[in-house]
Amino acid sequence: MTKILPFKAVRPTREYVGLVASRSYEDYSENELKAQLEFNPYSFLHIINPGYRFQHNIAGEKRFGMVKNRYLEFKEENIFKQDKEPCYYIYKIKTREASCCGIIAAASAEDYEKNVIRRHEDTIAHREELFKEYLKVVGFNTEPVLLTYPDNSVINELLKERMKSRPEYEFATYNKETHSLWLIDEPASIEKIKQQFSAMEKLYIADGHHRSASSYLLAKESQENNPDHTGKEAYNFFMSYLISESNLRIFEFSRLIKDLNGYTKEEFLILLDEWFRIENRGYEIYKPSKKHHFNMYLDGEFYSLYLRKTNYEFTDSLSKLDSYILYEKILKPVLGIQDLRYDNRISYIHGRNDLIELKTRVDKGEFAVGFGMLPAGIEEIKQIADENLTMPPKSTYIEPKLRSGLTIYEF
Repeated sequence: MTKILPFKAVRPTREYVGLVASRSYEDYSENELKAQLEFNPYSFLHIINPGYRFQHNIAGEKRFGMVKNRYLEFKEENIFKQDKEPCYYIYKIKTREASCCGIIAAASAEDYEKNVIRRHEDTIAHREELFKEYLKVVGFNTEPVLLTYPDNSVINELLKERMKSRPEYEFATYNKETHSLWLIDEPASIEKIKQQFSAMEKLYIADGHHRSASSYLLAKESQENNPDHTGKEAYNFFMSYLISESNLRIFEFSRLIKDLNGYTKEEFLILLDEWFRIENRGYEIYKPSKKHHFNMYLDGEFYSLYLRKTNYEFTDSLSKLDSYILYEKILKPVLGIQDLRYDNRISYIHGRNDLIELKTRVDKGEFAVGFGMLPAGIEEIKQIADENLTMPPKSTYIEPKLRSGLTIYEF
């Protein structure tokens, strides 16, 4: 039984929405970020980069306070408004390759604590704590956690019917995406959606593990500090984007390693032969077609690596995951990569970018070798979460990626 509730979003007025909405801060190059901040005074980037007007980089709690100030300025200038009644929000993203839609709503921190909302990635304690402090100071959340659920015909039909009407927002972006938002504010529709989610035994985090963990920490701390706590306070929930499993797009991350850990090319290939059947593909760009098959680019040539299943033992769902196999049998024991998050000898390319980039960066001498694999499937992700296991870092790149500043959850 999951608790997914409507809420009163703070959001841009219709005339400003296309200017306010931004990609994730980390998604901008330095030049793109500078251009947005310089020429678009309505961009949400001004809120999360408050030091720009002073031409000064500001960090820590001082930055948190200034983020809140910029946010309040946007409200005072009527760029943002708050809905008078709780709503669910249908958010549709149409790209050149696909389209998807889901529901923006408030998910329960208690469900996260009780593992009703299930996770498949480890989080880092100091990052959880830092973002919790950020949320506490600014008092709002603008990046929904991406949650997924099994396809539901009742919800699908309700969304389909509502999207026949004119959207509250509809705007295009320079990268040929179209973003649309509808409000669900009718009591009967709200109750129907609430009941459908309530009947679900569990949900899964697709993206946003640190955000959900930090929101849970904030809820726990706020509860302890509130002698009149009822469980209905806004801090008991966090903003989420709920999307059916069929709407998810899951890509892989390729791995790039700077050196062969002191081995010659021939010595390296001999070490790999213990666990993999190796075929030299020459200049043919090879991409795996099956699980437990990998591609490798080394010294100007592509190789296919097939796991020797007679040697390798599958013990649980994690042991079957290709990113885990690559780490356990090549990256850690042969190439000496212990920490996939922080070792500066490893880099990643997500599957939205093709093998040409991997080849180019190795050919330039930036890296010695690159590896690729098929993306994990949603059933693999769910099974790992159900077994309370965690994937290696950078095992999945999941879309959709939402725009910031469209809906804001205050607590």
